[in-house]
Amino acid sequence: MQTTSAMPRLLAIVIPTLLGIHAGIATAAPVEPAEKPHATLNIDTSAPSKAVSPMLFGGFIEHFQDQIYGGLYEPGSTLADARGFRKDVIAAMKELKLSVVRWPGGCFVSGYHWKDGVGKVRKPVPDPVWGATDPNTFGTDEFVEWCRLVGCEPYICTNAGNGTPEEMKQWVEYCNATEGEYARQRIANGHEQPFKVKYWSIGNENYGPWEIGRKDADEWGPLVDQCAKLMHEADPDIKLVAAATKKEEWSLPLLAAAGKHLDYVALHEYWFGYQSKNMMPPYKDCIMRSEGPEKTIETMLGILDKAGCRGRVRIAFDEWNLRGWHHPGFPRKKALEAGDAEAVEFIAKREINKIHAQYTVADALFSASFFNSCLRHCDDVGMTNIAPIVNTRGPLFVHPNGVVKRTTFHTIAMYANLLESRVGKCAVEAGQFGGGKNPIAVIDAVVTVDESGKKWSIALVNRHPDQTADCTVKLGEHLLDGTFAATVLAGASPEAFNDVEHPGRVAPEQTKLTFTKGTATLPPHSLTIVRFTQP
Repeated sequence: MQTTSAMPRLLAIVIPTLLGIHAGIATAAPVEPAEKPHATLNIDTSAPSKAVSPMLFGGFIEHFQDQIYGGLYEPGSTLADARGFRKDVIAAMKELKLSVVRWPGGCFVSGYHWKDGVGKVRKPVPDPVWGATDPNTFGTDEFVEWCRLVGCEPYICTNAGNGTPEEMKQWVEYCNATEGEYARQRIANGHEQPFKVKYWSIGNENYGPWEIGRKDADEWGPLVDQCAKLMHEADPDIKLVAAATKKEEWSLPLLAAAGKHLDYVALHEYWFGYQSKNMMPPYKDCIMRSEGPEKTIETMLGILDKAGCRGRVRIAFDEWNLRGWHHPGFPRKKALEAGDAEAVEFIAKREINKIHAQYTVADALFSASFFNSCLRHCDDVGMTNIAPIVNTRGPLFVHPNGVVKRTTFHTIAMYANLLESRVGKCAVEAGQFGGGKNPIAVIDAVVTVDESGKKWSIALVNRHPDQTADCTVKLGEHLLDGTFAATVLAGASPEAFNDVEHPGRVAPEQTKLTFTKGTATLPPHSLTIVRFTQP
């Protein structure tokens, strides 16, 4: 991406608007005291549990700003390996047990041609979408190799914008074929064995007027059908995803025309869409969006039911985050013309994405609620990819001298490492928070269990900004009683955040949680994961 010296000026404009920030903690007006928050979890220990897809804890990376170049890939850096991959980023991704990563876009892919990014001789190509010139030094080979180093599945999104179905088929052949023109090309590029890329998406947000190659609903389904047939000719074992929405008028025609080929429908949602005007709302405004993911899932399940595809086609939230990326004036549909000063100014404003004060405990708890929603529907939600995984709005901020684990990083790490492999049946009774017409549950929870049915791990989110909450847990007919290992993510304030100077201000703490007659107390604005073994 273009470099800019606009960051100090932009920070000087934006930071003073963050009233009350001191030492990295923004103070918010206290919420009026009320009756102490309380929730009861009734766990049905006799009910069958549901398997969790490991693909629920995935990421997304796009050729935008410094997600790739200067993010996970930085040849010449003392922190990079011989290929240019940042070793500290790889270590962080392993800490997340990152399961799958989607690439190369995003809107970028609708103007990207994969052949530009393979081979020994690669030419820089102007990116019509984001206004940069991509050097193409990071392409298919590098992406797959990075995924193998991390230990995650590569997930390739294809160009259904200005690309063709034949181009998609050839990309599959390059990655997975053992013979033929494109297999020979891969071998000539130094990769004797097929990459065996399992997950492929047809298009990105092709319903949107911002997208190169936008399609009407009656065009999209037949195109996906054609692309799927060709891609399955190249490799019948791949898993296919197609761009969809939670709107019936788009997704029902898609499923009618091409649902027989699909394993997933892709949903994208940013619950604060600040693409053009960046805002930094307080904790309460953020946390009140926490039940949005559940509503989106339920709406999409209604569409899958109506199409007769539920149970065979699953949901892939392959772009999600609380906050949309800040990119005023973009995406576009043609390369910048020389001297486009307005575009250069717009590109400079993307530096606002780097203001650490935006990524607070609210982001961490929203993300926990997102995962809880997906886990409750784990038989229907098979993949999620936080957008992005590195830089911009991502959980890992990468700078020339190291990395910062934002609050959301710790949420993902806790869920990926501390939960069990199956979701148990649990009814949650909780008081409400927020007031107004659309209050939310003050406590959100999900219960997981191992295959033996003995080891349990419960994720508990106290959404209240400044009150502790009591949580009662019933295991069948018995109250949970005793002191158990727990991990808590909170911070000194609901507006606390991590930055380069204070990378550990918000971090998980190992502790003990005591249940007396079934009830334990949760800290305010906190995520707690408690683990125990049932006798």
